[in-house]
Amino acid sequence: MAKPQRAKIWLWRLLKTGLFAALGGLIALIAAVVVAMQSLPSYESLKSSPNGQMIRVHAADGSVIVSLGPSFGNWLTIDQIPEVMKEAMVSVEDKRFYYHPGVDPVGLARAAWFAVETRGTGRRMQGASTITQQVARNIFLNNSYSVGRKVREIILALAMERKFSKQQILELYLNKVYFGGGAYGVDAASRKFFGHPGTDLSLPEAAVIAGLVKAPSSYSPTADREAAIGRARVVLDVMRANGAISDRELAMADPAEIRMTPEPKQNSVRYFTDWALPQLDLYIDEPNEPLEVYTTLDTKMQAAAMASLRANAPNGTQAALVALDRDGAVRAMIGGLDYVSSNYNRATTALRQPGSAFKLFVYLAALEGGYTPDTHMVDEPVTIDGWSPRNNSGRYSGEIDVRTAFAYSVNTVAAKLGEAVGFETVADMARRFGITTEVNTKPSMVLGSSDVRLLDMTRAFASVARKGIAVAPYGITRVTTAGGHVLYEHRDDTSRVLVAPWVAAQITDLMQTAVNTGTGRAAQIGRPVAGKTGTTSSNKDGWFLGFSSGVTTGVWMGKDKAKAMPGLQGGRAPARAFADFMRVAVARRPVEKFDTEVTLPEWQLEPDNEAYFGDPGDMPYVDENGIPIPGAARDEYPDPGADAASPDDQPPARIDQQWIDDVLGRNRGAAPIQTAPEPRPSSRPAQPQPAAPVRP
Repeated sequence: MAKPQRAKIWLWRLLKTGLFAALGGLIALIAAVVVAMQSLPSYESLKSSPNGQMIRVHAADGSVIVSLGPSFGNWLTIDQIPEVMKEAMVSVEDKRFYYHPGVDPVGLARAAWFAVETRGTGRRMQGASTITQQVARNIFLNNSYSVGRKVREIILALAMERKFSKQQILELYLNKVYFGGGAYGVDAASRKFFGHPGTDLSLPEAAVIAGLVKAPSSYSPTADREAAIGRARVVLDVMRANGAISDRELAMADPAEIRMTPEPKQNSVRYFTDWALPQLDLYIDEPNEPLEVYTTLDTKMQAAAMASLRANAPNGTQAALVALDRDGAVRAMIGGLDYVSSNYNRATTALRQPGSAFKLFVYLAALEGGYTPDTHMVDEPVTIDGWSPRNNSGRYSGEIDVRTAFAYSVNTVAAKLGEAVGFETVADMARRFGITTEVNTKPSMVLGSSDVRLLDMTRAFASVARKGIAVAPYGITRVTTAGGHVLYEHRDDTSRVLVAPWVAAQITDLMQTAVNTGTGRAAQIGRPVAGKTGTTSSNKDGWFLGFSSGVTTGVWMGKDKAKAMPGLQGGRAPARAFADFMRVAVARRPVEKFDTEVTLPEWQLEPDNEAYFGDPGDMPYVDENGIPIPGAARDEYPDPGADAASPDDQPPARIDQQWIDDVLGRNRGAAPIQTAPEPRPSSRPAQPQPAAPVRP
């Protein structure tokens, strides 16, 4: 009998030890919970979102083109969250949420049994985490898997249940849980996947969102729609099994009918957003809530722009395009043929020589200085300060007018005009029209020897299209919070006049002729177009810039390393790309005729006169602020005759005014050719006359 008695004693001792250990563990757990509860922050502190902000960028039609950064959406109170969303989440994640103290004993027992059965198999132990435990982990812990972390998670969950109500915990969970795609909380998820606030969730939409928690990347609606729909149906079945919905509600809830917001394409539009979004710092203070940024980008124009460049750019070249509406709104921006392979924005950053496209400023200065499209010039050999430009044709046409010289990009006439009005005046004109890079004032500048940006050149042509009123390119029309509060709204400024309307009309006359009869004929689209070609030395760069029906477009093509590209001329591939794009861009716009019929004003010395005409000799070289640069100079001139043109682009032996008018459809009769600028009152400084030819 001794052995049974000793066994009973040892069993009793073991039982007492176990009871004392359990009691001690319970006391320790209670103590730990009490300490944790006291250390928990307030509920308001827990509601604060982590650092990070989502910005949704909208196109002009309101569609989302890019979503950037993590989104924490708007904080929704438990009463604002739809009942179907709460029921779906509780059903699929923690069906005994309202009955357990933060830790589910049934779930723990199931997890323990699973651990015993799969011991040694390498399978991961089931967590059996309740909603409260998930909240504790998301806020205070990390996702590392260890026994120690699990114990801390349990303690925190028990403490949270003692300090906060079930409704508060569920509110925290639904506003902080990660649903994939950078979306945290039901409001952010609803906006990202369905395009509307979380307060408007339907039953099928709630099922989709609730199903994401298990595996956000696998069930993401934007990544795999079918997987998301399949998971949503599982959630709906669980809700019915738990009594959260009826058979009728289950039958009527079809996730396949949900209209989901597609994932925005991340290619060419990024050239635009990379340029536009940094400007937010200029418009608004840094907010702590998600932003809705509404832009000027036209997605159809953007697609047409990319298609036109890819179809026309010669093999081995890059290309860029900018399209501006009449007020400066950027409707399309392509900085390269593929954003993924190269995010370098050649439309806004690259510095390239514009070739004869720079003659815009030469002729603007000449027209403002008293020349007219009908002024008589002589195309002949000329030498200026040792520089002798030549025409690409290798021949000279003799007597021609300014209109013809511009249309066929005659280099000798451009050189004469630049010398007559002053190269400093031409540089000032370029500055006035928005050229932000250095402008040299050596004679070769008339052929585009200064580096420029495509955006700046397009801006200059757009200001001409706006009849001399300055155009400032912009990409953001409005910025609001996710709740709709307006933080910024664009206002158009028409107060800055660059040249008189009659000057703008005359240069438009010249550019229309260049497209109808001259080097820009490939840019014709079946409606009035005004534009100018540009080709640099050895065909390193090809340009075409022009406008029609309120849209101004600039196209550049070339190699990034500025190497020669045989056959690359502004009147060929760039002009064809311009035409292909513009046919789409203006298709739904009314045909607009250019206002080129002008009456020249009586010359008067106005108070702001010098802003128009400049003072030759003041600025031998100008920086981006218009400040003279002492001693600055370029080492070399471009290759004369850089603006290449095919033999067919050369002017006929003689183009009289009647022929020009017939081609342009004016039918206004021949006008006498002027031999010099109109005389002006003696109160005005002497007007430069067309330079006499300086022969080599």
